Amino acid sequence: MMLCKSLLLIIFSLFAAGSVAGGSDFDNVLAVGELWDIPSIDTSNDDGHVALNDKALVTETLVGTNPDLSLKPVLALSWSRIDDLTWEVALRDDVFFHDGSKMTADEVKFSLERAAELDSKAASLLMLKSIEAVDPLTIRIHTIEPNAILPAALHYPSTAIISPSSLDDKGEFISPIGTGAFMVESFDPRTHVLAVARNDKWWGGEVKLEKIILRPITDPNTRALALENGEVDFTVDVPYSETDRIDSIEGLGVEKYSIPRIYLMAINLKHAPLDDILVRKAISYGIDRSSIARYVLFDVGKPAVGPFMPDFYWTNKSLEEYKYDAQKARDLLADAGWTDSDGDGIVDKDGGSLVLSLLTYPNRPGLPPMAEAIAGQLNEIGIKTDVEVLESGAISDRRKSGDWDLSLAAMSTAMVADPSYYLSFSYQTGGAFNHAGYSNPGVDGLLEGASESQDPEERLSMLNEVQSIVHDELPIINVAYYGVAVAKKDYVKGYQFDPTAHDYKLNPEMYLEK
Repeated sequence: MMLCKSLLLIIFSLFAAGSVAGGSDFDNVLAVGELWDIPSIDTSNDDGHVALNDKALVTETLVGTNPDLSLKPVLALSWSRIDDLTWEVALRDDVFFHDGSKMTADEVKFSLERAAELDSKAASLLMLKSIEAVDPLTIRIHTIEPNAILPAALHYPSTAIISPSSLDDKGEFISPIGTGAFMVESFDPRTHVLAVARNDKWWGGEVKLEKIILRPITDPNTRALALENGEVDFTVDVPYSETDRIDSIEGLGVEKYSIPRIYLMAINLKHAPLDDILVRKAISYGIDRSSIARYVLFDVGKPAVGPFMPDFYWTNKSLEEYKYDAQKARDLLADAGWTDSDGDGIVDKDGGSLVLSLLTYPNRPGLPPMAEAIAGQLNEIGIKTDVEVLESGAISDRRKSGDWDLSLAAMSTAMVADPSYYLSFSYQTGGAFNHAGYSNPGVDGLLEGASESQDPEERLSMLNEVQSIVHDELPIINVAYYGVAVAKKDYVKGYQFDPTAHDYKLNPEMYLEK
């Protein structure tokens, strides 16, 4: 019987009170120090759908990815394009929800329509016009325009399939009833701690962990301390300067991986003089990416050229790096009319000094020190840069108000295994990640053409041209490719790193060997 919403949110058992506070005191209960808050377990919420899909393993998508970013079936068996505007998806016949009901085309239709209605990113990716349940194990998806990346979009976490029983009679969300290896046991609305229990009837096979406890710990230093004190068994992105020390502690280990994520600096193109390409290029040449990767990230990351890692098949490998050149940066500023006329070390023009704000957030350990390093480097070329470390919500508010100049963040470039996902969201006019306010009709046309094209080589050529244009126009400055540091107890076994995940993804093969 379905628990009412209030009861589900209030339940926080004696088990949780004991094991969450002091690590996993019971065998096969994994305590995880999650780097993001989990304010909601609604699958339409950004934090909720990622936590439920990647980390709690409660929900699953129709399509998955292999380590090389090629697509693979999950809840879908296969997919095919019927015509320019129609895709057909065949579903597995052995999948059951946590409440025992069988997954059919009706539940899939419900889930995708809800995702498109409530999640703007999912709506942009899916381009839904309508969905029809052809038979219990087949859906047909009709798009409003040709959508070459639809199968890849069905990997996006908010498109995960849930039972309509996740909602009450009024359509309000109660609790996610998914198909995954774990099911929600409790969620504390005060601490935002999520506890999930093993689904013994999971269609995918044996699940070894009994429970997983996700405890939000947004400060990197606190995450490291929680691991060392035994409060958690597994966490990611401890301070990079601490990785070697933590790895040397008996019983602990740190593993470093590269993931398709970019440290980037968005530029507010509505603020003069950042609307001047010469100033943007000066900033890019004034950043010493190699020293940042070595001395700020401690090699948990590498200097970036374009947005995509060099070994992606869709990466434009002809892009030339903005190699650090302080004199060239000063010359570009002078060409734009910015010189140090009063000798105070800061360039000025028409009586005003060039002073910029640089916003970033604390959750990812590389960001605050990287921001300070960039500010120091820009100061060397005559741009005074004030760093502000704020919570992500406050940064979002500042962007909406327009009160910002530069914004340093770490963005996933392959949440959907296709280059148009990141390029469209970041550079298309009105894109969900286009904080810079960038608008180029030529780029828009190329992205639209790539979405419509059924020729892989033609699509790749268009998307490579987009990469070339934005690399030259610099609405976003790419600083470094992201590296993730996974820190865990040695008794945590069976972890398999997934390079396509948002930060990290746990897997059903994990277990504890104490």
